[in-house]
Amino acid sequence: MPLPEKEAWPALIALCIGFFMILLDQTIVAVSTPALQTDMGASYNEVIWVTSVYLLTFAVPLLVTGRLGDKYGPKKVYAVGMIVFTLSSLACGLAPDMLTLIIARGVQGLGAALLTPQTMATINRIFSFERRGAALGVWGSTAGLASLAGPILGGIITENWGWQWVFYINVPIGVICVLAVLKYVPNFPPHTRPLDPLSIILSVCAVFFLVFAFQEGEDAGWAPWIWIMMAGSVVLFAWFVYQQRRAERAGNDPLVPLAIFRIKNFSLGNICIVAMGFTVAGTPLPIMMYFQQVHDMNPMHAGLMMVPQALMAFVLSPYVGKLVDRSKPGKLAAAGFATTSVSIVLLAITMMFDLGLVSALVAMTLLGIGNSFVWAPNSTSTMRDLPHQYMGAGSGVFNTTRQLGSVIGAAAIGAVMQVRLSAGDPGHAFGQALLLAAAVLLVGVVASMMADDGTRDPS
Repeated sequence: MPLPEKEAWPALIALCIGFFMILLDQTIVAVSTPALQTDMGASYNEVIWVTSVYLLTFAVPLLVTGRLGDKYGPKKVYAVGMIVFTLSSLACGLAPDMLTLIIARGVQGLGAALLTPQTMATINRIFSFERRGAALGVWGSTAGLASLAGPILGGIITENWGWQWVFYINVPIGVICVLAVLKYVPNFPPHTRPLDPLSIILSVCAVFFLVFAFQEGEDAGWAPWIWIMMAGSVVLFAWFVYQQRRAERAGNDPLVPLAIFRIKNFSLGNICIVAMGFTVAGTPLPIMMYFQQVHDMNPMHAGLMMVPQALMAFVLSPYVGKLVDRSKPGKLAAAGFATTSVSIVLLAITMMFDLGLVSALVAMTLLGIGNSFVWAPNSTSTMRDLPHQYMGAGSGVFNTTRQLGSVIGAAAIGAVMQVRLSAGDPGHAFGQALLLAAAVLLVGVVASMMADDGTRDPS
């Protein structure tokens, strides 16, 4: 049953503290990477793995951790994940060598994987059907604030206190978050049927093969073993789907109940979030490289060029969330995807024809507006029709598809950029790489337009 408003909002704020920290960690660490490399005397490969291992351990278990919230209760799993994330953050800051740091980052990613699916699953449980859009608007504005704060805080902290403090800052926030969640987030009755063990193994292996192949593909020159891993992932995913049917017949809980894909909006929403993950993960690199290499900005100034995007998303997301509760979320999401695509095309043209920083700032502002009309409407449309017993599984699927889109987007846009850079003009290379994201976003437009906006409370 939904909570009264005066109880639901403190619970949401408690959950968003952790969500903010997870998103902040992805950007704040990237800014501190050059200082970390110099201080630790690390190789380029070691520095890459500080980020790669986090993304790997974050993405691979999401299907499992989402279902753990259904089985043991999202409050307990969230608290455990935050404790793991907080302790591993401390270990990252104290790491005496790169091997220790990489291992600690891997554990940190696992903690993030435990808590992330529980946020959305809990929001959809504690808020009434009519108020979920507003709640997801706060969730979206949290993402906007984290995107804004990450590059700026990363530069300030690294310059004044050292790279270790980008990890130490997580410790007091993590403690506050755990205490707040334990106090304000209610317990939900767990599901007692055992999860199918073979499904767990198949899902972990399938996602690992796919993510690892895309992460290593460019460095490996897309060697045959990369394609073998991708093919193996497809086979394992097919086996995983077959195993879900067998698990139900055997009396076990399938890791992903296939019935959720019969819900039209859920299936369409997952297609949309792949497109958004592709864009969000793939576009920052060419944008940052454009500002730094073409306009000779330092990393701090380049990061400040992202402020209009994040600021617009932060300001508009709560209002869009309220609008979702009174409007058609599918149509709002389609408008957001279309605006985001147009803004990226404008930014690409700015880069290719060197139209100047004013044009770039206009494009970044439009990008923030488009973003704000994607997250809450798409999340609401995707999750609102799910029965409560499938919230954890649905959230796990939603976050997994988002992460897979992110990994594929980063690899694909990076590959296009590398090929075009070898051909000559950097501005053209960065702009042409962005056009791939603009094209993928059109998939989000079409899928959102197909969504059924005549939703009703499934509970």
